[in-house]
Amino acid sequence: MVRYPKLKAAAAHVAPVYFDIDATIDKACSLIAEAARRDVQLIAFPESFVPGYPHWGRLVAPIETDDLFGRMCERGLRIDGPEIERLRFAAKQHEIFVSIGFNEGTDDSVGCLWNANVLIGDDGSILNHHRKLVPTYVEKLFWANGDGTGLRVSPTRIGRIGMLICGENANPLARFSLMAQGEQIHISSYPSVAPSRYSDGTGGYDIQDGIRIRAAAHSFEAKVFNIVASSPFDKTARQYLSFLGDKVLELLDNGSPTISMIIDPTGKVISDIFEKDEGLCIAELDLSAALSVKRIHDVVGYYNRFDIFDLRINRQKNRPATWIDEHEESAGPGNRSDKSKQGSFDVCGLTPGATENNRIKTHHINDNREPQE
Repeated sequence: MVRYPKLKAAAAHVAPVYFDIDATIDKACSLIAEAARRDVQLIAFPESFVPGYPHWGRLVAPIETDDLFGRMCERGLRIDGPEIERLRFAAKQHEIFVSIGFNEGTDDSVGCLWNANVLIGDDGSILNHHRKLVPTYVEKLFWANGDGTGLRVSPTRIGRIGMLICGENANPLARFSLMAQGEQIHISSYPSVAPSRYSDGTGGYDIQDGIRIRAAAHSFEAKVFNIVASSPFDKTARQYLSFLGDKVLELLDNGSPTISMIIDPTGKVISDIFEKDEGLCIAELDLSAALSVKRIHDVVGYYNRFDIFDLRINRQKNRPATWIDEHEESAGPGNRSDKSKQGSFDVCGLTPGATENNRIKTHHINDNREPQE
């Protein structure tokens, strides 16, 4: 018999200790412990939480920010590094699922970074590692394109969990790829402020409206609970960026702040909404609530025409090179059991040739395929 879990989830509307990795990890571990004490089984942290979002990208000319980019590279976490290991230990210790955004680097290229997110199981295992598919707007100045490897829904004891980063939540194909894997809980992560308004408050982009529309749309269309986790712009970030000058910082002080909340499968908010103050947005999730509304519109079930629409997703991991070992080369092309091997390197923005063998139809997911790690 199919069971639909009930659980308590939290969106952590908290700021990092800006660009201080160790202090930010300490803060995250403390919040993980606090959430567990409050019987939370899943906690989601904001985008680029470790070590903080690079706000200067919208405010300062690229020619003036080489030093800042260097600082980002110095703070590029590795998925198998000690910082992620600490978070995994905290998740296991407190038996809680953890989603967290981080600035990711690679040993294969000292200047390559990704806007990444990791989902950690309550046993400390890594359930999913996602890199933002396309950096948004000025983010292209410091983050590379991700790949489709992380477009996965993780089956867990509390439900099937998917995640997208910020502007990806406006990408209907990325969202559909998660819907088509039976997503029940969606995690949307965002940064802290959109510095798009002038000091008098005129002009600019209201990121709160953007978040509300995107979050409600995905909940309504997918019939999922949506945990929206954003970050306030706090004094540690302002102090770190003080060298930019008061006139520039006014654009952050008067910018459009992001919000955190939890939304149900009908698109309604079911938690507190946090904006400038830190806190945990907590709500009870009953996954059976999706059943009655799925009956009305199920866009990955009966309410679609798969004979008309055919969406294919390449979930191969991007690599910068294909390696042929010397002993294989000497064996001759006709004698090789494995003619070529892909190296263990990650690539910045390169796309491998897509074939029928490395693609899947989202409405007919092959769950038996080995993940391309």
